Amino acid sequence: MPGVVAIAVDKTTRLYEGAFGLRNLTRRAPMTLDTVFWYASMTKALVATAAMQLVEQGRVALDEPIGSVLPSLASPEVLDGFDANGTPMVRPAKRPITLRHLLTHTSGYGYDIWNKAVERYMRENHIPLLVDCKLSSLAQPLVADPGEKWEYGISIDWAGQVVEAVSGLSLEDYLREHLFAPLGMHDTAFLIKPAWRERLADVHRRQADGSLVPIEHEISQQPEFFMGGGGIYGTAGDYASYIQMLLNDGRAKDGTVVLKPDTVELMGQNSIGDIKAGVLTSVLKDLANDTDFFPGMPQKWGLSFLLNTSDSPNGRSAGSMTWAGLANTYFWVDRYRSIGGVIMTQILPFGDPITLKLYEGFERGLYLGPSKPS
Repeated sequence: MPGVVAIAVDKTTRLYEGAFGLRNLTRRAPMTLDTVFWYASMTKALVATAAMQLVEQGRVALDEPIGSVLPSLASPEVLDGFDANGTPMVRPAKRPITLRHLLTHTSGYGYDIWNKAVERYMRENHIPLLVDCKLSSLAQPLVADPGEKWEYGISIDWAGQVVEAVSGLSLEDYLREHLFAPLGMHDTAFLIKPAWRERLADVHRRQADGSLVPIEHEISQQPEFFMGGGGIYGTAGDYASYIQMLLNDGRAKDGTVVLKPDTVELMGQNSIGDIKAGVLTSVLKDLANDTDFFPGMPQKWGLSFLLNTSDSPNGRSAGSMTWAGLANTYFWVDRYRSIGGVIMTQILPFGDPITLKLYEGFERGLYLGPSKPS
């Protein structure tokens, strides 16, 4: 691995913090606790938190058609495949999309990384990549009817558009004022500050022989829309402060209420019923490996977190909240045992086996203590 930062917390303190290796293999720059990472899909939980603040205030509802807020979602269409000429076959969705559908990835929207039909539709219709942050990136049909399937995709990008429409602020401004500032997350934003450049970690690609090569990778810094599903940069320490807020029933360290306790509880509950969640089968192998965080275990989804339904073999409690970012960043929140952790690298493809082994060891060490030699 080039380098890694890991932090573990309880409600009030950092139980562990460490930075190892390099953030840049070319310049040999050391990894430090203030290294800035691309959060990628760890952005999703932050945007879901913003949406739930607005739900608390009664400004948007979880279970009403979201087309009343975003007219572009008022008449969703489902892609039912392609005809003999390669023309997309679409039909009206069976029901409206709701905010709950967006926050649980049951809206029917997918990602090209994990869905063949989405990948083909985007490629053949010249849809820009999400990292380009063009509004036309979101011009995709559904691949399932709302409420019928867990399909990991651009749902939280649309949830970010909901936050903007309801609040009247850009997603960047809303998060800074209502989440990052109260939590002291001063090194977290969509737009990379000039002062961060010297401590920004490079993204690396693992080659077939296991070696690592730095690559050019950056989310557009002149976005047409702020990518609520994966556009934020920040430090591991800032994300640890967010984890502590969830452990503290929605309160910041200074007592500021970010979320109500009932809202935090709701976000950590199964919100998809009998639908299965969590297993990802990759279409674009250069970006992601097949991934199943809890093999053999039924997995559910909250608002917006993956939930393990049984205790993890590495220690975390059943019902813990977790997710990850494409460049192999990971976090979990165990509200039952009041412990959480974040571990960050910058490696593609997602689900890197070496990083996952380290992640498992980090968790196991926190809960079960150091491993004894066999």
